[in-house]
Amino acid sequence: MASNNSTLLAASGISATNMTESPVANLTFTEKLADLPAILWENRDLFVLEFRIIFTAMACIFIGSHAALRRPPSANPPRKKGEKEGNRRRDEEDNLVHGLQTSDAILLPILAGIVLVSLYYLIKWLEDPDILNKILKVYFSGMSLASVSKLMADALHFVTGFIFPTVWIGGDGKLYHVDGVKRGHWHSNTAKPKSESESESDDQVQVWNDKKKTPFPSRWSELGLSEKWNTFFWEVRHLLVEQWTVRLAIHGVGNETFKVRFNDIFGIVLAVGMNVLYYTTESTFLSNVMGYGFSYAGIILMSPTTFATGTAVLFGLFFYDIYMVFYTPYMVTVATKLDVPIKLVFEGPTKSSMLGLGDIVLPGIFVGLCLRFDHYLYYHRQRRLVPVELQTRADDAVTATTTQRMLVKPDFVPCQGQWGDRFWSAPLLGARMWRPDATPALKASAFPKTYFTAALVGYLLAMVATLAMLLVFRHAQPALLYLVPGVVASVWATGLARGELKEMWAYTEDGALDTADRIVEVDGDGNVVDVVKDEEKEKEMEKGGDKSGENQETQAQSRSETPADGKASGESKENKETANEEKGVETKLKAEDGKKMKAKGYPVFLFSIEAPASA
Repeated sequence: MASNNSTLLAASGISATNMTESPVANLTFTEKLADLPAILWENRDLFVLEFRIIFTAMACIFIGSHAALRRPPSANPPRKKGEKEGNRRRDEEDNLVHGLQTSDAILLPILAGIVLVSLYYLIKWLEDPDILNKILKVYFSGMSLASVSKLMADALHFVTGFIFPTVWIGGDGKLYHVDGVKRGHWHSNTAKPKSESESESDDQVQVWNDKKKTPFPSRWSELGLSEKWNTFFWEVRHLLVEQWTVRLAIHGVGNETFKVRFNDIFGIVLAVGMNVLYYTTESTFLSNVMGYGFSYAGIILMSPTTFATGTAVLFGLFFYDIYMVFYTPYMVTVATKLDVPIKLVFEGPTKSSMLGLGDIVLPGIFVGLCLRFDHYLYYHRQRRLVPVELQTRADDAVTATTTQRMLVKPDFVPCQGQWGDRFWSAPLLGARMWRPDATPALKASAFPKTYFTAALVGYLLAMVATLAMLLVFRHAQPALLYLVPGVVASVWATGLARGELKEMWAYTEDGALDTADRIVEVDGDGNVVDVVKDEEKEKEMEKGGDKSGENQETQAQSRSETPADGKASGESKENKETANEEKGVETKLKAEDGKKMKAKGYPVFLFSIEAPASA
């Protein structure tokens, strides 16, 4: 929302304070629009604040959407060395993502309204909201630890990528690779193109440049530093880039090992320090940092699942925001009374402005969905049709052999964390990222972002419209009133113009599209028309199921049968005696092992951080 003459503003809106009042208040809408240039000139100092609002919101959405990228369902999981086809691990990170459902379009506005009304009457009952502010401040400080840690860690990774990139282009046009093991820079003398799923070829000739001795890119790679300083900077690069090992063991609870980087550990330390400072100083800057963290984590962890669900959820909150701002006192009252990090506040010499986190997170998760849809289409267009032969058997005799086509998905190439490499390797707006010697990750990070760009343009125009209406009406403005139609309409209009509405409607992140390579039928143009069922595999599975059932029955019968004569009974006794002897030996061995364990000891509580071994 947006409001006027308030010091603290709502969590779902956009507002400015201390605005210059116009001498003509009771004007029609057309007259107010005509008077807009004069209003803009009178409030020109406000433009800097509003520019900060727009830039901050779009930067958070842009970076958060890229951080939310993961393997799309149109790509196979990356295959490790020595791993067989069809034996690939599925993603574990998707378990952390909360996917919205269509029912959330109704539930979210209702739950948000219940919370808002409850806070409103709680403030009225307390009369003094200081106690409530202290309680909520402690709550938000604790809840923000994880989100601010993630924000700080990714910010440090971002800076590290620019200082210590893995590839960069020199003035001679050669793509240099930074080798942290051999501590040098090399380039390839071959122009043989490689697919994105391939790694560097073993027979590729690497030409080393002895003049480039530092771990820095471009002209700084030839700094005339001493051997001591070169070694120091290479060690710093090694500690920042390589993974550290964190071990946590609690007796009787568990023993876990985590692989992290130094920036992740340092990000936690920074988050704890910021929370302590915020609780003691009440700094607006630290409050904004916590707000950034909440928005950043929300865009990463929440997914609309489908475009239809995302559209329904946004329009549900669209009507909620309009009603709460224009027709009730709840939103403005709660916003002006609570001083907690649920908004971004920007202060100037004479004016201040704010943006609610809801106006970043809610459109942001939809923009993030658009970027992942672009990622999905990028791999979807790389699918290949491979001819395979299917045999139909009847009573173990081959009766027919048919040739079908298998739809094979490309292997996924992780493309996150390429900001520094793209900056140093693509000075011409990405044109050089498609050069033959570019790394697979660098190529994968340059996938077309059509829908993502359209959503950002719609968000920008909607934000400008919101600020214009704020200046015209001098009244609280629900930002979602403009953001939801701007973002949603721009995305669906792009799909309509490109003829991809069917793909948009079918796209989902609930796992239904994440299938293995399948045998399909194609038409004359090579388009997939149907999925062919492999009857041979189905029969084998059915036979396997029948055999397993027979084995279970046989085992059940053998257990129920008793020995029929004395010989069988004697044999069973001998078997029992032998088994008892073996159990006695095993008991002695376990006892000896237990004595050894008691002598050696075991950790009751263990927490350790291990740095990577020196290169």
